Amino acid sequence: MGFTQVDITEKATKVVQSIRAKHGDLIFHQSGGCCDGSTPMLFEKDEFYIDDSDVLLGEVAGVPFYMNRDQYAYWKHTFLTVDITEGRGASFSLEIPLGVRFMIHSRLMRAEELAQIHQP
Repeated sequence: MGFTQVDITEKATKVVQSIRAKHGDLIFHQSGGCCDGSTPMLFEKDEFYIDDSDVLLGEVAGVPFYMNRDQYAYWKHTFLTVDITEGRGASFSLEIPLGVRFMIHSRLMRAEELAQIHQP
């Protein structure tokens, strides 16, 4: 896939691996909508519909990471790192019953990084 706009911490990777062992193929999606707002949510692959309104930012821990195109318009200059923190979120994401939730750390990308990405 080449350069991606998303990475994941080791701690968050362990949570993803645990969830994958129980649920199978997964996807991350970040919509910027209700619930936890711009918190990344983890779903079983067949439980969330991906279409032309979603942008694939990359893959983390073997899981594709999508963002809604409207949200991407605001975040297209940022590099995202998926992390995990204690505390229950208010979403339907698969990690919530574990008493943890995914979160995003972001930074502005450098010019050479921006030149490497395909922006829809």
